[in-house]
Amino acid sequence: MAEVIGVRFKEVGKVYYFDPNHKQLKQGDTVIVETSRGVECGRVAIPNKEVPDDQIVHPLKKLIRLATKEDKRKLEDNARKEKEALRICEQKVAEHGLEMKLVDVEYTFDNSKILFYFTADGRVDFRALVKDLASVFRTRIELRQIGVRDESKMLGGLGVCGRPFCCSSFLGEFHPVSIKMAKEQGLSLSPTKISGTCGRLMCCLKYEQEAYSDLLKHTPKVGAIVKTPLGRGLVVESNLLTRTLKVKMDNTPADAAPQTFKVNQVRIVKDGYIKVNKKEIEELRQLEDQ
Repeated sequence: MAEVIGVRFKEVGKVYYFDPNHKQLKQGDTVIVETSRGVECGRVAIPNKEVPDDQIVHPLKKLIRLATKEDKRKLEDNARKEKEALRICEQKVAEHGLEMKLVDVEYTFDNSKILFYFTADGRVDFRALVKDLASVFRTRIELRQIGVRDESKMLGGLGVCGRPFCCSSFLGEFHPVSIKMAKEQGLSLSPTKISGTCGRLMCCLKYEQEAYSDLLKHTPKVGAIVKTPLGRGLVVESNLLTRTLKVKMDNTPADAAPQTFKVNQVRIVKDGYIKVNKKEIEELRQLEDQ
């Protein structure tokens, strides 16, 4: 076990562990730490706690100090510089005629590097642009191509639910989301209903997937042959949340309405499976994580 603190460098960013260096910190404290990018300023998201060694990337870097008033002024100054750097870079991109869209600019705390984040449909040869920017800012320049999910996280906005994007309001990291999740949850596979503003599958499909997966283990699927109190039949509809089934009975006329049973009233003779239309899945593949 090791004592750590969790630090975020962006408002809704990934939490990184650091050695508290024998200091007791509380959530919200602004701290200066050493990272792989150099000295950075962040906020404590997780106060002092002990975690197993296998959850830590060694060697664990130490806290340098609590941020001073001068450090906080430097952060404000960097924020002003970032706005100006974005304007200059947009102008340079236009001059070089590059097919790329600038999303964000970030100065490292010690000003040793400026990172420009952009999106583009394909690969972009930005070597001439980097040289041009380096001659203007007189520091190291790094251009990073990001995906549409990262762009949405940085820019923010409102989702189809009317609330701020999950990724920009509380999700520290993206989790894989697949078409299979939508299928197992019985959702429409219409792209307009299961994709977010970013054009990828909605992050919220992941939230209840564990519960649906557990329910699917104990619930007969559509197409299953089951034994009921009224005889044997075929499951034609399954509602995971209400735990009810509609069963077409073998001993009733073909045009008879199916009978409704609770899951605990039936016994599976042969389970069904979730049918996947391969052509449909291929058409929707672009909505999955890239």
